[in-house]
Amino acid sequence: MKYILSVYLWIVLFIYSLFFLIFAITVSYIFPSKKYTPWLQKLLRFMFTILFIKVDVEGIENITPNKTYLYMANHVSLFDVPLIGGFIPGCVRGVEADRQHAWPIYGWAMRRMGNIPINRKNIFSSLNSIGKTAGVISEGKSMIILPEGHRTMDGELRQFKGFPFLLAQKVEVEIIPIGLSGLYTLKNKNSWTINPNKIKIKFGKPISTETIKELPTKDLRDKVREEIKKLID
Repeated sequence: MKYILSVYLWIVLFIYSLFFLIFAITVSYIFPSKKYTPWLQKLLRFMFTILFIKVDVEGIENITPNKTYLYMANHVSLFDVPLIGGFIPGCVRGVEADRQHAWPIYGWAMRRMGNIPINRKNIFSSLNSIGKTAGVISEGKSMIILPEGHRTMDGELRQFKGFPFLLAQKVEVEIIPIGLSGLYTLKNKNSWTINPNKIKIKFGKPISTETIKELPTKDLRDKVREEIKKLID
């Protein structure tokens, strides 16, 4: 039965995702990003409803409306991005692997929305991405980074890359740690099945700019990892 359900959910997800991406591309040519972003967020939240996935949100009181942040979360599933995109308040953009920007339609939509590609294997490309991301933040848009770089293979939190914390020390905004729970059971990298269940996105308390400046990069990386780990059920 679960396989039949998964096939149905994949079909629904494919059709809805295609509609979402085409809609995102279209409105990006007509309206400024701060105008159409709330529409996209509503569509992303509705996606979880039609897939029979209940989403719990905790810690939203830790976020000051209209304030710019650097968000960091654990990377569990292909549902991480729509979950984060739909439930983080405000205008938020992301840093993602450059190969994804080459995907048909998806890559076009991500470029139109202003997401930043990064090639982690190329130091010059990474530095260029840091500069572009800093520029987006200076425009008043928050950014989201998944510092593990890749989805977990066993449900455990992986080691963090150094790039996000070089960026954090370059831009003067607070870091909001995010813990994502329930997504490994929902859909993990080792399985094609989708198992609708309750998932959670939990926002931690901001890490101050003073702390970010004072800590060495490696210590900041370890601190953020520990804060995210505390937020995961």
